[in-house]
Amino acid sequence: MPGGFGNKPKILRGAFVEYGISLPPLVVVFQFNPIQLTRNRSLTFSVPSSETSGGASTSLRKFHERHDDLTDLRDTQQVQVQEESIGLEIRLDATDKLNEGDTITEQFGVAPQLATLELMVHPKGESLIGQALGALLGSPGGFSFTKGENPPLILFIWGRKRVLPVNINSMNITETEFSTDLNPIRATVAVNLTVIEGKNIPYMYSKAMKEAMSVLNLANITDIADVVIPG
Repeated sequence: MPGGFGNKPKILRGAFVEYGISLPPLVVVFQFNPIQLTRNRSLTFSVPSSETSGGASTSLRKFHERHDDLTDLRDTQQVQVQEESIGLEIRLDATDKLNEGDTITEQFGVAPQLATLELMVHPKGESLIGQALGALLGSPGGFSFTKGENPPLILFIWGRKRVLPVNINSMNITETEFSTDLNPIRATVAVNLTVIEGKNIPYMYSKAMKEAMSVLNLANITDIADVVIPG
């Protein structure tokens, strides 16, 4: 059968896509989906000021000892919830396209993808192409709808249920193999992200999908019969 098995599922690709309209646009579709994501959210608990005596500090443990009612404790202790952070590693490999005779890859390897990733952590106002296009269009400051002194805002797209606006905290590029003219043909890019939470549409969409997944988990509610809960 041409094209392989007819019932073979289509594998969605993850991507980084610049949010908003600006020139030149920044888009990187992952050549290989990362084999793992690390996600972390930290919380900080503290004693409310109303629970301190005479201005003296009280340890969180002592504060907990004074509350027998867990519901009251839940509502009384102060909690700071940090935004979620995500870590992943992007792999780039020019081998397949070199075998296919792709002209751009033959000349530049994976340098175009690496360059786009690097520009995602540069202020958009520093774009030489953007400034040149702006001059042609009669805008001396460059044609851009993003704040010039800040890097562009990036959407991390991971399937249909996660479309997350993110800040890129760090990007570590390791080039591991080169062509005869020293263009990289293999590289890995370790990226650390912070999710931008709030009322923005992409995050609210992803949060709604997460809540929908939690509702589906109620199908496993009968498993609680195997859990011992003290009366």
